[in-house]
Amino acid sequence: MQTSKIKRTYQLGSQWPMENPFLFCAHHYDIYPPGNEKMAPSVSLEGRNMGSDFSGKDGFSMYHGETVPGFPSHPHRGFETVTIVLEGLIDHFDSKGNEGRYGNGDVQWMTAGAGCQHNEMFPLIHTDKKNILQLFQIWLNLPARNKFAEPGYKMLWNEDIPVLRLADQKGHSTEIKLISGKINEHEGLPAPADSWAAEKQNNVLIALFKMEAGATFGLPAVSPTLSRNIYFYKGENNIDIDGYELKARQGAKLDGQSNILIQNGKSESFFLLLEGEPINEPVVSYGPFVMNTEAEIHQAFRDYRETEFGGWPWRTHYETHDRNTGRFAKYGDGSEEYR
Repeated sequence: MQTSKIKRTYQLGSQWPMENPFLFCAHHYDIYPPGNEKMAPSVSLEGRNMGSDFSGKDGFSMYHGETVPGFPSHPHRGFETVTIVLEGLIDHFDSKGNEGRYGNGDVQWMTAGAGCQHNEMFPLIHTDKKNILQLFQIWLNLPARNKFAEPGYKMLWNEDIPVLRLADQKGHSTEIKLISGKINEHEGLPAPADSWAAEKQNNVLIALFKMEAGATFGLPAVSPTLSRNIYFYKGENNIDIDGYELKARQGAKLDGQSNILIQNGKSESFFLLLEGEPINEPVVSYGPFVMNTEAEIHQAFRDYRETEFGGWPWRTHYETHDRNTGRFAKYGDGSEEYR
């Protein structure tokens, strides 16, 4: 579909079409069974390709985890990961000595920069009920000048993230969780200093929308060069975008210099909006590395083989915290945050 305001539409799978400055987005939704004493599934795992299970069998995948689900240690260089956890928990450990547990509305913004390893495990803390995990992981590119920034991460705790509740003329509300950027006069929390999102002229917006039945909301015009994509990931009806009916599990590239009216149908609808000015530089990626040239990709592999981006200071490559650990972040400089 192409109109003056809708440039194209597409179906949403587990990984979604992205547009510069965004590189990748995965939407994970797993209904894990109750956990056992190891915080692993308390059911048979027979028939799965353990260590690389993306099957969705019985409603969940183990991904690269073999006991606890998740992603054991793996490297990144040259970009940032923004992990938005709607439900469930993630245990984080990295090669710079950082660790933490976050989830249930929290966002972790990790600048891989010059290179780091991290593990992201999904502990099944509930033994008496299902463990639901729903998250988005977004990869945001770094400009060449920041690709070798010092690695680090920042926690955006659920309690601190602005949530807007805006009513239309009929009193129907749209709820916006403003993770980064600006909508009208409302601003999200600051992005890490080396991020493309840290500079306001780059117009980076990451926001989750929940529209009440019958609600309308207008996206303001931003710029003619803006990349703007809407991802309608959950809903029972269509949403109308300036006269075009977008179905659930569809996305659309929208014009960045137009005011765009979104009208919801007869039940709640949920979507993710990503906006940003493109980084006008070459993008060369291979697996976990995103650089500007092939030579830089080869160098990334050499550096990782030689240094392991600082090595791995933890006991295992699939570390988890104790079952009763709360939400917290502990940084390599010794500072700590608890929620």
